[in-house]
Amino acid sequence: MRAGSFLTSFALANAHVGQLPSRLHASSQLRMAPGVVRSASKRARMVAPVDSRFVTGDVGNNVTPYIANLVGRNLHRIDSHPLGIIKDKIENYFNSLEGQSFEIVDDLDPLVRAQECFDDLLIPLDHPGRKMGDTYYVSRAGGREQSSPDDMLMRTHTSAHQSTLMREGKTAFLCTGDVYRRDEIDASHFPVFHQMEGVKLFDPELVGGAMSKEEWLASPGCELIAADLKKTLEGLVDELFGPVEKQWRDDYFPFTEPSFELDIYYNGDWMEVLGCGVVHSNVLSNVGLEDRHGWAFGLGLERLAMVLFKIPDIRLFWSDDKRFTSQFKAGDITEFKPYSKFPPCLKDIAFWIPDNFEPNDFFEAGREVCGELVEKMELIDEFTNPKLGKTSHCYRITYRSMERTVTNEEINAMQEKLRVRASDLGVELR
Repeated sequence: MRAGSFLTSFALANAHVGQLPSRLHASSQLRMAPGVVRSASKRARMVAPVDSRFVTGDVGNNVTPYIANLVGRNLHRIDSHPLGIIKDKIENYFNSLEGQSFEIVDDLDPLVRAQECFDDLLIPLDHPGRKMGDTYYVSRAGGREQSSPDDMLMRTHTSAHQSTLMREGKTAFLCTGDVYRRDEIDASHFPVFHQMEGVKLFDPELVGGAMSKEEWLASPGCELIAADLKKTLEGLVDELFGPVEKQWRDDYFPFTEPSFELDIYYNGDWMEVLGCGVVHSNVLSNVGLEDRHGWAFGLGLERLAMVLFKIPDIRLFWSDDKRFTSQFKAGDITEFKPYSKFPPCLKDIAFWIPDNFEPNDFFEAGREVCGELVEKMELIDEFTNPKLGKTSHCYRITYRSMERTVTNEEINAMQEKLRVRASDLGVELR
């Protein structure tokens, strides 16, 4: 896992989401499959939104128009979309359990403070997950070098709402939403994806009230909560995947203690499904709930949907091609039937990197210039010239549309724009 992987690991969102077509040349429209109509909304996604709350020009603002225009799609709230189908099945499972009703929260603003996204969850100021290379900031007064609880950012996980919801008095809830991370580019990573956070607090008369951290971890109440958590989540995976072999592994997350990951044996291999744990005592004390205890879990909807629906490329989730959307019906998990596999176009780009080079900055440039037409950006060669004292990176870029055959002319033009954009990062093209 990459730096800051606890953020990915808790909700297991290392299967991220899909991309959207950039503006096309008129000649390219003729090569689209019959019946495929490109919407005006797709053509506009590379254009800066008017009066955007996300592209502000403030210190530290690194949100691009491409990312800003993905806000508000709400794929998880479409009941006939694979993500909405998975979400509904999970919610139905939890609210079928006896003794507890879980409140459904799925419409919260993705723009949050670092206080809620990081500090309330015991994530330190110097953690790699707070760096501008990993996170989309709307404002960060300390720039690239310094993080602050007052920074404004696109939520990196739905755990960003945990403290707010508990302060509001909610004791059992499922919180789902789109989350944002700067990351690598391949078939299972996309900068916007969807997570679900689940929290359940227990009656102090059942598990105990305020006590020291050491007393709590050694108490029967902590053991009872961990057992309830595991039983509940084992039931969830059986509901989604059918009866499967399971294994639990101890793990570490700053906001739960003890912490666990659940693996299942599915389709002939072990697969990580979710991360979870007993809510850390200091997280609860941060919101004035020193006398309460409970559990929390997080999962990535795309990860589950890609496996259950057999969807091979995360970009497909964002497609409004009817050949994709018409295959799914609310409440049903059905295997995706590929309708085409258009040929890729491969291009290489090589450059000398500066000392402070961040690969995610280059990947973000690829997203900004190429939109969903970039399928993968892969480092294929790295070497250091001892005489020059410089290091070279060579990246292979795979261009492929999900809807049509791309032309050499449009990809060459795009590649040239990417070279210009890469120069802005301080690299020396070779």
